[in-house]
Amino acid sequence: MASALIGLSQWSITASAQNADATKLYNRSLAATCANCHGTNGIGVPEAGMPLINGYNSEQLLASLRAYKSGAREGTIMPQLAKGYTDEQLQTIANQLGKKQ
Repeated sequence: MASALIGLSQWSITASAQNADATKLYNRSLAATCANCHGTNGIGVPEAGMPLINGYNSEQLLASLRAYKSGAREGTIMPQLAKGYTDEQLQTIANQLGKKQ
């Protein structure tokens, strides 16, 4: 019985670590979609209408994403993209990309 509990405990720890890794990967992949337009360094392509997002903190990014989603902020593609994410996903994106203060 004790060895079964130890085995179960080890399995639980391994599963928990794998879940944490999967969550990190998921969070990073959500934010990575922004690189398609804004670049991997977040400097954007201003002459093509893709602004810099590097340098903003997570609260600023989240406010901007929510404004796009609600229609309070206009844009060409961002309103449609933002509407495709849940509020939790937008928070995750902002947390991943936001400059740490």
